[in-house]
Amino acid sequence: MVSTDSNMVPDREDAARPSNKFYFAAWRWHFYAGLYVIPFFIMLALTGLAMLWIAYLGGRDGEHVTVVPQEQTLAISTQAEAALASMPGGELKQYIAPRAADMAASFRVDLDGAAYMVVVDPYTAEVLASFARRTGWYDMAEKIHGTLMIGVTGDRMIEIAASLGMVLVATGLYLWWPRDTGWRAALVPTLGRGRGLWKSLHGVIGIWVSLFLVMFLLSGLAWSGVWGEKIVQAFSKFPAEKWENVPLSDDIHAKMNHGPKDVPWALEQVQMPASGSDAGSVGISENARVTIDTVDALAREIGFDGRYQLNLPDGDAGVWTLSRDSMSNDDPDPTSDRTVHLDRFTGKILADVRFADYGVVAKLMALGTALHMGTLGLWSVLANSAVCLSVLLLCVSGMVMWWKRRPVAARRLAAPPMPRDMPLWQGAVLVGLAMSLAFPMAGLTLIVVLALDLLLLSRLPGLKRLLT
Repeated sequence: MVSTDSNMVPDREDAARPSNKFYFAAWRWHFYAGLYVIPFFIMLALTGLAMLWIAYLGGRDGEHVTVVPQEQTLAISTQAEAALASMPGGELKQYIAPRAADMAASFRVDLDGAAYMVVVDPYTAEVLASFARRTGWYDMAEKIHGTLMIGVTGDRMIEIAASLGMVLVATGLYLWWPRDTGWRAALVPTLGRGRGLWKSLHGVIGIWVSLFLVMFLLSGLAWSGVWGEKIVQAFSKFPAEKWENVPLSDDIHAKMNHGPKDVPWALEQVQMPASGSDAGSVGISENARVTIDTVDALAREIGFDGRYQLNLPDGDAGVWTLSRDSMSNDDPDPTSDRTVHLDRFTGKILADVRFADYGVVAKLMALGTALHMGTLGLWSVLANSAVCLSVLLLCVSGMVMWWKRRPVAARRLAAPPMPRDMPLWQGAVLVGLAMSLAFPMAGLTLIVVLALDLLLLSRLPGLKRLLT
């Protein structure tokens, strides 16, 4: 999605023509947004590809370990004892049920402040592997993908890139939208040589991938620290008031995240229910003890088939938590998402949240996150891989076109010129304000750029010429 004719190097006179003014203004925004966004898009595409295939082939926690199926599995408590015996002094935190009959079970064991995953054969209780949790290649790629491995600062930098990415898509579609060339030239690459070929590839790929790119950007932004956490998620979370007469903990569901996101988006900011009352509906039989075995039996009874996660209570007010969601690769169907909390003492069901209970935005996020992460099966892994490769080609082609267009002797950035006396500039201001309100980090970036232009570049004409 680029700008002008492949053989034309624009100058101020071109930009001044009335028919070109909006075109050149959009191109200029597209260019400057791309300067910031391209490095981040390359990083996001490469780390996204890595996570897609690592999760599909080996599992996010390396849990894709096969075993020989036998007639009967051992009790979960027996398997857990074997996991704990392999980590003397450790504390059991989580059980992840096997996805299929020929796959191993996984247990999270915490020891000396660190978390470990222990892979156990469910038929023999043999420990097959153990490793530090969230320290593999997947986790390194995810930390880079989400925060550049520098925490909140990285999250904000990536959020700015994703917000400006929306500007790139909007301006790119405007630039490439067929006016006199027809839809065939817009949707089918025109083979040729030089910059014309790169321009055609860039525009055609951009227009085909634009809808998917917007979906990826919005679903990624929904996890970000400002637009996601402070705005969208805060107003779209599951209402804890639906849990009538259930005591609530001071902790929220996000406490269950350990490194990467483990908790469904709709529940992250929702308070956890608390144990220690007579509240709740019938769960484990009153005559049965509340143990990991009886909790697992209840899970199977109420519909948790195949892979699911069982989190043990944390503290006296903690609860047993049964969960299944596509984001954690538990099930390829995001509409099967479900989270159930049990009182640790009585075994009563305190909360049972399903996909149908989510609000509209939360449902869209459950679907969008599954698409974004490629957890819907092999077809989604392949489709997401195609999108990532397309984004890489868009970035490379954009840089190649700039390289071929730049005036070498001028020793400047060669940004597209801003036309003077652009008509209806008030409309452009309103669009900018709308974008700033919709995506605050993009708005903040625009304000900073304008401030630098007014306070610094206007007083340093040499630097301004270099950046234009």
